[in-house]
Amino acid sequence: MRRVIGIDIHRTFGEVVIWENGVLRREGRVEMTRTALEGFGRRLEKSDEVVIEATGNCMAVSRVLSPHVARVVIANPLQVKAIAHAHVKTDKVDAGILASLYAAGYLPEIWTPDAATERLRRLVARRYQVVRHRTRIKNEVHSILHAHLIPKCPHADLFNRPGREWLARQPLPEDELAAIARHIRELDRLGEDLAVLDQAIAESSLEEAAINRLLTITGVNLTVAAGLMAAIGDIARFDSPQKLVSYFGLNPRVRQSGLGAAHHGRISKVGRSHARAMLVEAAWAAAKAPGPLRAFFIRIRARRGHQVAAVAVARKLAVLCWHMLTREQDYLWARPSLVAQKRRAMELQAGWPPRKGNARGAAYAYNVKALRDQEARIAEHAEKGYEQFVAAWRRRPPRDRTAPRNEPGA
Repeated sequence: MRRVIGIDIHRTFGEVVIWENGVLRREGRVEMTRTALEGFGRRLEKSDEVVIEATGNCMAVSRVLSPHVARVVIANPLQVKAIAHAHVKTDKVDAGILASLYAAGYLPEIWTPDAATERLRRLVARRYQVVRHRTRIKNEVHSILHAHLIPKCPHADLFNRPGREWLARQPLPEDELAAIARHIRELDRLGEDLAVLDQAIAESSLEEAAINRLLTITGVNLTVAAGLMAAIGDIARFDSPQKLVSYFGLNPRVRQSGLGAAHHGRISKVGRSHARAMLVEAAWAAAKAPGPLRAFFIRIRARRGHQVAAVAVARKLAVLCWHMLTREQDYLWARPSLVAQKRRAMELQAGWPPRKGNARGAAYAYNVKALRDQEARIAEHAEKGYEQFVAAWRRRPPRDRTAPRNEPGA
């Protein structure tokens, strides 16, 4: 006898509805505490299946209930809403819909990451929050200078030592100088937090083959590679590169009805927004380095502008990552000295001691300009090869879908 338990989770409690042989039965509420959930799990049967929605505490609920039941399923709330839209919406109705959809085989599930991937996701998310907070504080300082007609700082960075000395000499009111001093102290504190998070991310990434493989792409650093792998997790869950592109929200919206032509709009932006931002950041870096990605960027920029070209390169990077991770191959046009320098920077960031003595490591070649130029010339040859490959391409006019097709042999 199959039983499906649907739980509509809130911050302090969860509404429980049991589906059994096509009949829904309200079980009551359970508190969202570890003790209450463990007691609720002991009352369930080993063959039961539990269904919950993706919320902030869903992973903790899943970990507590998993030892007591056959399976805990986490549903995608956006797709559940699209499938089971109802005018009457209560906790009991929502829990019953979850149980009924799963029993019928129509529940859109989400992938549950393992412990290591979940930890990496937390680290990446916290680093992203710290960086956003630092950016807001810097913008506040710039707004104070703008409000008092202070000219642009002549130094490269307003917040390094020369920039701060220049900032202290500006004619500002006392309250504004005090506000800037508070912002500077907050920036220093956030910088320390950011260094701790970067070290934790580097320590988690040293032995990860997938992250080290993504570092072979020119323009992808440790922050981008760790952010992408935190979002991807297991690459085997994506059957094709298009699935990964859609997961990042980089696929264009398509609208088509009847016999009319399909209209492709802007990207959907439905999915991992942080990973999408990481890909766009890597796309800007890849567009400045010699290689096929820069040739692709220039070709798209000539027709659509630099913003659209950057998003197109980000989509190309997502496809490239899928093929590299699926085939377990490094980037074909990787620059060995640059990859070694990235690897050594990751080791130092993880807290490894600096090497002393006359022995030269693999990253030493990056300090030799002749070797860097030689690798850059190889990448430039690949860029020229791509330009020659696409030079013969001609844009075809869109096909008229309303016109009747010619029958074979006509």
